[in-house]
Amino acid sequence: MSVPPGFVVAITGASGAVFAARLLEVLTTRGETVHLTISPSGAQVLREETGVSVDLSRFDAGAFPGVNPAKVQYHHHQDFMCGIASGSFRTRGMVICPCSMSTLGAIAHGITTNLIARAADVHLKERRKLIVVPRETPLSLIHLENMTAVTRAGAVVMPAMPGWYHKPQALGDLIDFIVARICDGLGIENALAPRWGEESKS
Repeated sequence: MSVPPGFVVAITGASGAVFAARLLEVLTTRGETVHLTISPSGAQVLREETGVSVDLSRFDAGAFPGVNPAKVQYHHHQDFMCGIASGSFRTRGMVICPCSMSTLGAIAHGITTNLIARAADVHLKERRKLIVVPRETPLSLIHLENMTAVTRAGAVVMPAMPGWYHKPQALGDLIDFIVARICDGLGIENALAPRWGEESKS
């Protein structure tokens, strides 16, 4: 029996690494296979914002609290020989979380100098789900035009902008709001955050 295709998750050097760490936890504890790739800047932000220290050359998924290491397949950001660099390798979608403005710009202009941009390019050309989660403010015209470009190409731009209507009580509620929307975009059922019209947490 063939292994069901998994999701690609890329972590780049924008602020908001907590969203990526929580997304990995949610996906892997639900039994989803994750093809993970991390840029050097992404690793630096992970360390600064979450305390998670990863060695990009000898990666250990166990460094992420709550993540099921058996469900993570790691790919070095310069490994163009791995499966996710090719359109013939099946996946159910890709998330870049958080997505730096430099990564967004590379995708918008088809510049594939690392595996993250190449995998994103593959998802666009194969008409697969690509979700980019930018976390930047304020936004320049260049940023906005790049977001428009990737949207026209078929990506979903999902800024890390949590809502407040569910009356969050803790930081984790705000993180789960964004992760819930990402999971929705990937077609993964979840109850991470109350939905509009539903009774909010007390």
